[in-house]
Amino acid sequence: MSKKVLILSGSPRKGGNSDLLCDEFLRGALDAGNQAEKIFLRSKKIAPCNACYYCSQNGGQCAIRDDMAEILDKIQAADVIVMASPVYFYSINAQMKAVIDRCVARWTDIPNKEFYYIMTAAEDNDMVMDCTLACFRGFAACLDGAKEMGVIEGKGVYEAGTVKGTRYMQEAYEMGKGV
Repeated sequence: MSKKVLILSGSPRKGGNSDLLCDEFLRGALDAGNQAEKIFLRSKKIAPCNACYYCSQNGGQCAIRDDMAEILDKIQAADVIVMASPVYFYSINAQMKAVIDRCVARWTDIPNKEFYYIMTAAEDNDMVMDCTLACFRGFAACLDGAKEMGVIEGKGVYEAGTVKGTRYMQEAYEMGKGV
């Protein structure tokens, strides 16, 4: 059965390591016959949440008029959500955090999603991904019926493209194919 896959690439670098892993996940998902789309978040205008709660009084419509409404529509329509971020100071980056925070407008209308997480970091130690993964899991824990399906921890990759030729590329492809 074909699924709708939405990949949220939080990489600030097009062709950066987490973005390249998103491309491989996308390729695998498409090869398996799924509908799949990648959104490169840096190319979108997404303001931070200003906690005005206009959304709670207006059917999930945000007071901020930017690209997040379209992204929320796609999140709601997706069966599978892939969230990818490089590790910044042991956490997710600003692009991904803005998306997560802006989901407050419709978070109760995002049930029963399958989640995959892709993270990359320059460091290669056991704890480098812990907080980043906790951020992703914390978001999903707020959503009814969310299921974690897979995690890729691309450690020891810094310069854009360093991830090419690593086992992480194959992992991303296979994970996408297994959707």
